[in-house]
Amino acid sequence: MTFIWIVIATLAAGIGSVWLAAGLARIGMMAADDGRATYVGPHHLLSLAAGALLATAFMQLLPEAFESNARAHALFTTLLVGLVFFFLLDKAELWHHGHEHHHEHGEHDHHHHHDHDEPRSGAWAVLTGDSLHCFGDGVMIASAFVAHPRLGWAAALAVLAHEVPHHIGDLAVVRMTSASRRVALVKVSLAGAVTVLGGVAGYLVLDHVRGALPYFLVVASSSFIYVALADLIPQLQRRLSSRETIVQVAWLLVGIAMVTLASQIAHQ
Repeated sequence: MTFIWIVIATLAAGIGSVWLAAGLARIGMMAADDGRATYVGPHHLLSLAAGALLATAFMQLLPEAFESNARAHALFTTLLVGLVFFFLLDKAELWHHGHEHHHEHGEHDHHHHHDHDEPRSGAWAVLTGDSLHCFGDGVMIASAFVAHPRLGWAAALAVLAHEVPHHIGDLAVVRMTSASRRVALVKVSLAGAVTVLGGVAGYLVLDHVRGALPYFLVVASSSFIYVALADLIPQLQRRLSSRETIVQVAWLLVGIAMVTLASQIAHQ
């Protein structure tokens, strides 16, 4: 049964996040054409994703890992090594879909390292980086499910929330080299489907090395913490009005509450 849940959850997180991103992007474009501002903007999604990732790491995965028989010192060492590892991946441009994110004029955007004269190579670079990233997400979701279903659903929800704003940018880049919006959606969806392969691989490995499960949970936590603190939250650190700050914090709390609620429902 655990294997079936892993497949369903990785499908939802991998492909579901792409379709949700496409829907939100289309709503945004329609609103822009009408001259009206969208209520749910990219910065709102970033706040929600940051809250979901931090809640999953600190309230779900890490407590489960430290309840095992593994030594606390070894787990903390794994957490530190994991953070440094993801930092180095970020430096090598293999993390975050193979491209860096930046803000411009208060909007969340994606800066892709490719020449405008060669958009096709840039699109394939995005799809390749996205596939690698999704495979890692699948392994993390599988490790959480093997520990407990409630952890698995919380991790899947956090991954979905984190991937939506990223896929919005991916779809925009891939659309430049595709015949239509539908073709771009299919390409990015195929990259998202690699999440399932990561989930299956993670399940098969952990099924033989159950003793390593606490360390897998800590590595997954280090990934979530790094993405939230090094990628998402810095993009939210802008000078805002009091009202905008309250809205930003509210979306952060929604992300935390969303993971907590999903975990409680799965536990029951």
